[in-house]
Amino acid sequence: QVQLVESGGGLVQTGGSLRLSCAASGLAFVNYKLAWFRQAPGKEREFVAAITWSGGNTDYADSVKGRFAISRGNAENTVYLQMNSLNPEDTAVYFCAAASNIYINPNRRSGYDHWGQGTQVTVSA
Repeated sequence: QVQLVESGGGLVQTGGSLRLSCAASGLAFVNYKLAWFRQAPGKEREFVAAITWSGGNTDYADSVKGRFAISRGNAENTVYLQMNSLNPEDTAVYFCAAASNIYINPNRRSGYDHWGQGTQVTVSA
């Protein structure tokens, strides 16, 4: 059974930082493209960042470029999202996702096979 478990969310002030983690089990981790999405109240779930199996290629939403960094530790079966210079618009539930098809368009939700339960990030003004 595949499980993705996010952690690291919380409450932070504007300008602060958080590091999210997503631990995976039940899948051949190195074969998957991994991503982070987020969903704010009343809004659609949106793409944040994605990383290839080797970690050599990353993609970011324009809204987080230069502030967020995605990375992965294949030995630990974990994907990370370092979030810096946070602002209230970053407030959302953050989800990690895994795709067995490494050729998918990384920002399309439909391409991902597995999802975590999400972790809340709240940025106060």
